[in-house]
Amino acid sequence: MGKIIKDRQLDEERALYNLTDAEVKNCAFEGPADGESALKEARNVRVTDCRFVLRYPLWHVNEFLLESSDFEDMSRAAIWYAENGVINDCRLGGIKALRECQHIKLNGCSVNSSEFGWKCDGITIEKSDITSEYVFFDSNNVALSNISLKGKYAFQYMENLDISDSYLDTKDAFWHSKNVTVRDSVVKGEYLGWYSHGLTLINCTIIGTQPLCYCKNLKLINCKTEECDLAFEYSDVEADISGGIDSIKNPRSGIITADHIGSIIKEDSVIECDCRINIKKG
Repeated sequence: MGKIIKDRQLDEERALYNLTDAEVKNCAFEGPADGESALKEARNVRVTDCRFVLRYPLWHVNEFLLESSDFEDMSRAAIWYAENGVINDCRLGGIKALRECQHIKLNGCSVNSSEFGWKCDGITIEKSDITSEYVFFDSNNVALSNISLKGKYAFQYMENLDISDSYLDTKDAFWHSKNVTVRDSVVKGEYLGWYSHGLTLINCTIIGTQPLCYCKNLKLINCKTEECDLAFEYSDVEADISGGIDSIKNPRSGIITADHIGSIIKEDSVIECDCRINIKKG
């Protein structure tokens, strides 16, 4: 790193445009000039202990490190079209904080951003909290571990997603997703996983009504369920359920095994359903 910019308040339009090989420390991007795009087109920069209030601060940034910095709620659309970045111990507020980015790693972050992580590729997030109503829409090649997620419409139209050791409190999660694996996690929500292709849940607890319908190549391995009724409708499924499930309705094909099942509903099907359903013997 060459140039060091520190202890400044910057509010001009494109205040540090095209900054290259530099370090930005303890700066506040706010003020009456209300300028946008402070670090647009920056290259090889390190940003530490900074506060961002103004809009669109990091667009088209490449090779960057963000540490211990705070993106306030007004800093909307903070990081777009960025590549090859690391974000450590930051708070990301403001709507649409991360979009159309590639090869970004987050660790120890707190995210509160509606529409977070849309249309991204190669995102890794560890040990972070995420609150987002509509998170990771239409993104690819994402890995999440030790995540606490609070949202509604999570992981829709995603491809190649790996989640481990996490707590997901969602609603319509994994709709139309492809090649998703979730391990050692709690997945809570209504209508989970509808229309997914290649969703695998391993050692997970699944909570909520009408989960996992219209799925293709669905697998549950040593999973538990809570308050799950009308599950697996028209799904192609292989499921090993530890404990019981409230009810199963018209699974299309495959095999479902559980310790006990509240009710098995086979009626009013509009397609042929020949899934085998087994009760484990004690």
